[in-house]
Amino acid sequence: MSVAGDGAHAVRLFLCGDVMIGRGVDQILPWPCPSKLYEEYVASAEDYVRLAEAASGPIPRAVDPSYIWGDACAALRAYAPDLRIVNLETSVTRSETAEHKAINYRVSPQNAECLRAFGIDCCALANNHVLDWGPSGLVETLDTLERLGVAVAGAGRTIEDAQRPAVLEIPGKGRVVVLSFALPDSGTPFDWAATRASPGVNLLPDLSLASAAIACDLARNATRPGDILVVSIHWGSNWGYRVSNAQRQFAHRLIEDAGASIIHGHSSHHPKGFEVHRDRLVLYGCGDFLNDYEGISGFESYRGDLSLMYFADVDAASGDLLRLQLIPLHLRRLRLEFASSADAEWLAQRLDRESAPFGARIQRQPDGMLSATWARRA
Repeated sequence: MSVAGDGAHAVRLFLCGDVMIGRGVDQILPWPCPSKLYEEYVASAEDYVRLAEAASGPIPRAVDPSYIWGDACAALRAYAPDLRIVNLETSVTRSETAEHKAINYRVSPQNAECLRAFGIDCCALANNHVLDWGPSGLVETLDTLERLGVAVAGAGRTIEDAQRPAVLEIPGKGRVVVLSFALPDSGTPFDWAATRASPGVNLLPDLSLASAAIACDLARNATRPGDILVVSIHWGSNWGYRVSNAQRQFAHRLIEDAGASIIHGHSSHHPKGFEVHRDRLVLYGCGDFLNDYEGISGFESYRGDLSLMYFADVDAASGDLLRLQLIPLHLRRLRLEFASSADAEWLAQRLDRESAPFGARIQRQPDGMLSATWARRA
């Protein structure tokens, strides 16, 4: 692995897509929630463990909190990012008040220790699953993450809390500010929007110019000169590579008008193309990072069983992207493993195909890592 960074001049951020540690994943950790589900076809979270076992072999129970992260832990040690930012797509609660929706994800507060085992610094929470177990489940999620020392953005007890950014200090390098938004096209219900009187998420109604102005105003109010701004957005459908013109225009507006260094997009179950606009990174869809979908058929052509770790080196002074390196992983036995050479090459070719129209390219290196290139501003 090529792990060298740019020293004191760069901030290295680890980013990934959706982290779903509920349901089957929760069941193999030491202190699971009751396994009963309210889904149309599956009545027990244990069924998801059995599906994964049927596909890949026996899975241990009461595993160490670091088990699920597998080889990703070694990659983090090797690449040594300054901060680790994820989209947590799971309610952290033992609430029994499930929302009336097709799927409800939850992990027990005790099992959320796995987040600390992976060294996560910040969880984006504006998504379509953080309120799966109602407002009380969201409040328990917020309380648990605070206890674990994990910063949050995108959800809160009021709209003011939900819009408040996470501000993370890196000694000697400055501040990273994280804002988190959800869009209804990701499946986030309109009535999950936080208000002055009720908990909820930081929900934008659409990708219109008016919504972009709201997002830019929040970003400008949250940052000060020298900050690195990460805007995390849960948007779009689960499957498909298309990036809409509205998404591109929205991302460009946040970069040009609000100074965002990284647009951290997610919701798709597989990685999508990326762009570097004015030397700022736009990840349109990071794909799922961890879930319990192993053994479930459908949409195999997208290879949702493959994950990516994104390591972005950002210039500490200018906020521009210096380097982007990606580590391909494969989910097996509810645990992340380094992807095979064939799988890494498949991901490289697919990402290169989808990113090329935006002027960005991906190439697999001899050590299996994927590296990005783009046309830099003069």
